[in-house]
Amino acid sequence: MSPARNVVAGIGWITASEYGCVRRQMRRSYAEMRLLRSEMLAESIFSYPVKGFAKYDRVSQMTCCATALALYDAGMPYSESRKQDIGILGTNSDGCLQSNLDFFGDFVENGRTLARANLFVYTLPSIPIAEAAIHFKCEGPLLYMAFPREPIASLLRQSEGMIVREEAEAMMAVRATEEDAQCFVVRRPEDVSNRPLLTLDQLIELAERTPSAPEMIQALSSPQGEGSGFAAPREDPRRKKRP
Repeated sequence: MSPARNVVAGIGWITASEYGCVRRQMRRSYAEMRLLRSEMLAESIFSYPVKGFAKYDRVSQMTCCATALALYDAGMPYSESRKQDIGILGTNSDGCLQSNLDFFGDFVENGRTLARANLFVYTLPSIPIAEAAIHFKCEGPLLYMAFPREPIASLLRQSEGMIVREEAEAMMAVRATEEDAQCFVVRRPEDVSNRPLLTLDQLIELAERTPSAPEMIQALSSPQGEGSGFAAPREDPRRKKRP
C-alpha cells in the first residue's frame, strides 16, 4: 500500500467523565452532558449553540462534542453562516442498537401502536454524523461504515482516499459510542498552517497496534507521543507545496 499523502491536523475525544484535545494537551473533567455543552460554548469550542442538542441520543451528543473538540484542536474555526468542504465518516461496533432498543421499548409501552418520532430518528446509524454535519456546516461526503476489525485505521484510509480523489478538501473520521468518542481531522499538508500533529501513516500504524481507542488516545496524549512509540512528525523536504 502506498504511503498516505495527508496529515492529522487535530484530534478531539470524550468519555463518560472527561474530554480533551491531543494537540492542545487539554484534558478536563465534566459531570453532566448538559453542563459540558454550556462549558464548551462558553470557551468557544462550540462557536454557537447546537440546535436540538438536548434531544440528541447519547451517541449523537458524543459525536458532536468530539467533532467540535477536533476542529478546535486543529485550529479550524467554523461559523453559522459559512459552509465548509469537509466530509465526515463515522463508525462503531454496534450501529445504533441502543437507540433501536429505546424506540422499540417506547413502542411496547405505548401499546404497540406508536412510539415517539424523536426516538425513531436515531434508529439510523448515520444520524449522529449527520447531526454533526448540519451543525458544523459540512458539505462533503457523509457516510457511516462498519468494519470487522481495525475500525479507526480503516476509517482513516477511507478518509485519505476521499481527499486524494478530491471528494473533499478535508475529512473528519469519527468513532463514537455511548461511552466514548474520538474524532480525527485529516487534511492535505499544504492546507495546514501550523505544524501537523502527525502524519496519517503514523496514526494508522498506531491504530493497527492499539485495538482500544481510549488507549490510543492515552498514547497520543503522552509527552511527544512517547507512549505511542513514534517520534513527532517532521516536514519532508522533498514535499513541494502546491502553487
